[in-house]
Amino acid sequence: MRIVLPLNSYSLLKPALLLLSALAFTDVSANTPASVANETPTSVTISFTSEESAYIQKAKPITMCVDPDWVPFERITPEGKHEGIGADLVQLVAQRVGLQLQLVPTKTWEESLAASKAGRCQITSFLNESASRAVWLQFTTPIFLDPNILVTREEHAYVGDLRGLSNEVLALPRGTMVEERIRQEFPNLRVVLTNTEDEAVELVSTRKADLTVRSLIVAAYAIKKEGLFNLKIAGQVPQFVNQLRIGVLKDETLLLSILDKGARTITPQEREMISNRHVSVKVQQGVDYRLFWKVLGVAVVLLLIVFYWNRKLSQLNRKLIHLAETDQLTGLYNRLKIDQTLNIEIHRAQRAAQVMSVIMLDIDFFKRVNDVYGHQAGDQLLVSVAELLRQRTREIDLVGRWGGEEFIVICPYTNLEGALSLAEDLRATVEQQQFTHEQHITISLGVSTYQEGDTGKDLVARADAALYAAKNAGRNRVRAQMLGQADDQVDGVKIVKLA
Repeated sequence: MRIVLPLNSYSLLKPALLLLSALAFTDVSANTPASVANETPTSVTISFTSEESAYIQKAKPITMCVDPDWVPFERITPEGKHEGIGADLVQLVAQRVGLQLQLVPTKTWEESLAASKAGRCQITSFLNESASRAVWLQFTTPIFLDPNILVTREEHAYVGDLRGLSNEVLALPRGTMVEERIRQEFPNLRVVLTNTEDEAVELVSTRKADLTVRSLIVAAYAIKKEGLFNLKIAGQVPQFVNQLRIGVLKDETLLLSILDKGARTITPQEREMISNRHVSVKVQQGVDYRLFWKVLGVAVVLLLIVFYWNRKLSQLNRKLIHLAETDQLTGLYNRLKIDQTLNIEIHRAQRAAQVMSVIMLDIDFFKRVNDVYGHQAGDQLLVSVAELLRQRTREIDLVGRWGGEEFIVICPYTNLEGALSLAEDLRATVEQQQFTHEQHITISLGVSTYQEGDTGKDLVARADAALYAAKNAGRNRVRAQMLGQADDQVDGVKIVKLA
């Protein structure tokens, strides 16, 4: 990252540094070659059914509702143009499937949702799936992932878990997925509704609310644009990752199928390129040569300060990345990182005809440990098992905590036999290990291997089914599932048993 700071006032340093720390995840342009930053999205070939092809040929412009004020994701400009990260991604999907879009102008997100419910919009451009929206909408695969973070004033303590807060005021825009889930999952918080995200942040800044939940990219953009440097990122909400999709009216099943095929062609590189187009840090380093000799001494001091804070920011950036990608208890990768890696590895397997496998594993009778020794002992056992998995897997493998006492290992360039061998090694090692309180535990493991046409969801589902087959067979064993013909079948799925 090139740090650009005016050399005429030290007071400008603090806002620049706070901004950069907020942009730790959004500013990836420094590691992106200039040729990529200006790259045109690659063309792809999509296979449509005859019904889908006929729909595309006859289709009039598809009516679309959007959030008119959700910068930098999307907005409607005073000239009536739809722009932003979401706008570019949705337009890319439409372009690839051969459809034209027609914007339905609205003034607020609530108005857009009302128009969508009334059937005035065939699609809604860039939103999270939720139970209330699923009443009238169906959704494509996600076209963009972005973590939600907690924004508080500078003096507020770090928030490790929202359940630990008592009676604090949380400001949220009305009609969002986050509002819906916060009310359901965190009744300990008092929710105050606003019309816009900017209003929610303003309530926190002016001490009328304690905190708000905001997209990391939107928060970074707002801090940069609005100069709200009395605020900070005080934690994350890992279970509230924005999985932004295209919503399609329920009676438009063919349209959903077409758009979903287009959405699946978007690569991580294209998402990054489009995101960088709208959110980046550009600071210019320069010296006023007319005043050079007069301010030389001050410039040297400022440069030394910049050098010092660059090192501090580098440490902060690494901590923020660690926070966003890591399970807090075990230090393994979390669901967000696992999902991202799984999508990348499947894309590589499809493109290069490579093999890959997934191992799901679960600690047998884990509840007994909590019941007999207490939850702290249970947590220590999870940490110990995580460390053992780290030690016994290869450098190319990614080990993550899937949830609770369940773990996952993503094994690139690994066929079924190799994955089964690794799974059996993990099983035997855990069985022989003595943990705290002289515990001997066992694990059950399920294995699946990539097959043509698989999605990440397919691969994990088969590994999970194999894991439960291992448990049903008596635990402390390995099972694998593949599609195909075999002597032993369960609903057409072959059960491969390790000898």
